[in-house]
Amino acid sequence: MIQGKFSVSSKAPSHTFSVAPMLDWTDKHCRYFHRLLTKKALLYTEMVTTGAILHGSQQRFLDYNTAENPLVFQLGGSNPVDLASCARIIEDYGYDEINLNVGCPSDRVQNGRFGACLMAEPDLVADCVSAMQNVVAIPVTVKSRIGIDEQDSYQELLGFVSTIADAGCKTFIIHARKAWLKGLSPKQNRDIPPLRYDIVYQLKKDFPDLEIVLNGGVVTLESTKEILQHVDGVMMGREAYHNPYLLTEVDAQLFASSDPVKTRHQVVMELMPYIEEHLRDGGRLHNITRHILGLFHGVPGARIWRRLLSENATKKGADESVVLEALNNIRL
Repeated sequence: MIQGKFSVSSKAPSHTFSVAPMLDWTDKHCRYFHRLLTKKALLYTEMVTTGAILHGSQQRFLDYNTAENPLVFQLGGSNPVDLASCARIIEDYGYDEINLNVGCPSDRVQNGRFGACLMAEPDLVADCVSAMQNVVAIPVTVKSRIGIDEQDSYQELLGFVSTIADAGCKTFIIHARKAWLKGLSPKQNRDIPPLRYDIVYQLKKDFPDLEIVLNGGVVTLESTKEILQHVDGVMMGREAYHNPYLLTEVDAQLFASSDPVKTRHQVVMELMPYIEEHLRDGGRLHNITRHILGLFHGVPGARIWRRLLSENATKKGADESVVLEALNNIRL
């Protein structure tokens, strides 16, 4: 795990393809696993609030393995001073980029005055972005929805993006659904509001000099290629988590890499030293195995793989032999 400060690359990471920040899912173990599958995809942390960084354990929230790079830290907050303080800390830890969450619609996030509710306050978001950019050399980006509640006209979205772009933000990750801040749960907000790719495509036409990344409902690399005809990047969320092996095709299909595609067995064996180190440090096997349950998705043996890991990885004293036993029950 990393310790101390690291040099910061002056080259911004590619947003052509990224795995979305997902709370309780994209922790450091998940990201290490995903990096075994793809060298090129941009990875994101879970969202972490400014309060957690300034008043909690920085090592807990900021620690990562340098193998995870290129890596973006997603930050939640609305106080420009606090965000600037956190931005300095994040840069010192060696992250490649900082992303401000202006898209999460949960009640808890709204009560903290950050997330999607900030779409109603574009001037404040601009102040937040400016405050962070003034103190770090790494890029600061914004992830938002196409609108919230009744503030969902295209003109309002144009005004939002324009205001924040004027503050210096060059990259916008847009979840192509509006968010209902009242009446829908975060889960419902991921499914019920209709996808409007056309709005994100139009945004790219109206802001050709900005980097526009589309998020929402992306489940295949074939659809990713089609979307990339209209915007600069694609962010995939739940599909990349539940069916992670598709990430092994990202480098070849989207980045023209000639590296051979790893088999699922090879991925597991490459993960074993990481698992062993985690266990030696006092960690639990389940911390890692919960992220690899979908590795054999869609192939014979997937059910027994999931069952053996789910039933045994949580037991006291569970070690890497649980994973090896599950792997031995796979016949491809």
